[in-house]
Amino acid sequence: MANKVEICGVNTAKLPVYKDWEMQQMLEAIKAGDMQVREKFITGNLRLVLSVIQRFSNRGENPDDLFQVGCIGLIKALDNFDLRHGVKFSTYAVPMIIGEVRRYLRDNNSIRVSRSLRDIAYKALQAKEQLAGSLSREPTIAEIAGEIGVESEDVVMAMDSIQEPVSLFEPVFHDDGDAIYVMDQVQDTRNTDEKWIENLSLSEAMDRLSPRERRILKMRFFEGKTQMEVAEEISISQAQVSRLEKNALQYMRKYV
Repeated sequence: MANKVEICGVNTAKLPVYKDWEMQQMLEAIKAGDMQVREKFITGNLRLVLSVIQRFSNRGENPDDLFQVGCIGLIKALDNFDLRHGVKFSTYAVPMIIGEVRRYLRDNNSIRVSRSLRDIAYKALQAKEQLAGSLSREPTIAEIAGEIGVESEDVVMAMDSIQEPVSLFEPVFHDDGDAIYVMDQVQDTRNTDEKWIENLSLSEAMDRLSPRERRILKMRFFEGKTQMEVAEEISISQAQVSRLEKNALQYMRKYV
């Protein structure tokens, strides 16, 4: 994204740069209703949008889409900016742009969270800040739940729902120059060494069966066929299939 010159048809290498006093004059003209200056001002602040969306470059989102969403945040910031605040426009605009991008990412997340659950989460965050200020300590879940009038379980569920997903390939820390990733610290309960050894033993046991016994077990347990279907396919009786299957399984149990 950082190397991209053109984004949404805008040549980012040729974006104008205005001095603070020029920006102040333009803002005064915009508040007076000058639409031409407004367009000029927005173009001159597209670098702010670029700087913000670069923070989200690892999300796998299309840079053009993020840029357009960031521009919406820029326009909202301009519409709500008050010259009487006595702050630079960029100081006010950057949080607005970040908020707009985060809303877009949240609403377009493949993990869907209900509106009611998100509302509880944001109320809980506000309550947490207020309680932390009044109590001079970190509030408990029960205290937050009591403040917003919901069950503690609902607060925990809501707070978990708005957490950003983490990639398994995201580095946690570096050990002597080698990155340690999230996936290196996640326990795999399905592919353990014990199960790997067990599967290896089963494979070896299968290799020791006769070709007919291997074929019967493959058809029965890997292809899901009935004993009658197996019997018809290999031209023997169902009783013979049953006996061969039973003997093969008994041998494999002993071997494993």
